[in-house]
Amino acid sequence: MSDLIPPPIRVGAVSYLNSKPLIEDLEDLAENAELMLDYPSLLADDLAEGRIDVGLIPSIEVIRNSDYEIISNACVATQGPVLSVKMYSRVPLGKIKRLALDMGSRTSATLVQIMLAEQYGVFPEVEPLPMDQSIEATTADAILLIGDRAIHTPDTKFAATWDLGEEWLRWTGLPFVFAMWAVRKNQETGSLASALCQARDRGVTLLDEIARREAPQLGIEVSVAQSYLKNNLSFHLGPAECCGLQLFQELAIKTGLAPEGVPLVFRNCISAG
Repeated sequence: MSDLIPPPIRVGAVSYLNSKPLIEDLEDLAENAELMLDYPSLLADDLAEGRIDVGLIPSIEVIRNSDYEIISNACVATQGPVLSVKMYSRVPLGKIKRLALDMGSRTSATLVQIMLAEQYGVFPEVEPLPMDQSIEATTADAILLIGDRAIHTPDTKFAATWDLGEEWLRWTGLPFVFAMWAVRKNQETGSLASALCQARDRGVTLLDEIARREAPQLGIEVSVAQSYLKNNLSFHLGPAECCGLQLFQELAIKTGLAPEGVPLVFRNCISAG
């Protein structure tokens, strides 16, 4: 039996530009890992249903599920404007009654509802915006877009535009964590946790190269991709990020968007610092 080759560890990562630095050469660094790319919301379902073993999933899913553990301090976070998570409103913010939410999002969908409730006392009716549809496809008062398509500025004029990373920092003074590497309890991962950190460390030294490689596929200028990766994102789950994550959890519970009693568990006593 000792000669049997163990099955690959199925690793799911986000297909957006913001996650590319976290998976640079990951399959070379991680022994027996099989990498799959998808949208954040779909990765969350894949992890919950056992189709992947480890996933870079929306932070709200870790907050909602007591069966998950955080396996790495590599993450997708921001310490200010994030560029790729925006809400466009056709009406003044206090008058939003219908909100269309990008179906690729769960963390950002929760965050925008929290901020509207806490800052404006607004609890809009929400509806999905399919990932293949544009802003013009919905008549909702406001629209949340995430990921690569949010980087493209719409031609339409809006009454207000929120960059959610910028608004969160202005409101709380803290970074915001959009996605983290999570694993189900009792799932063996071997040395994967170390490989995830190594891939992140390698990726952040190659941001220019990643931008040059990915920008043409997204239809954006290389300089925009470079600035986005360098200036709008951070990839380390440190003490300030953990404070932001804890506040997000408290507010999600307060607004009824997350359950109480779900601890943030770091596997193998991984420090968030």
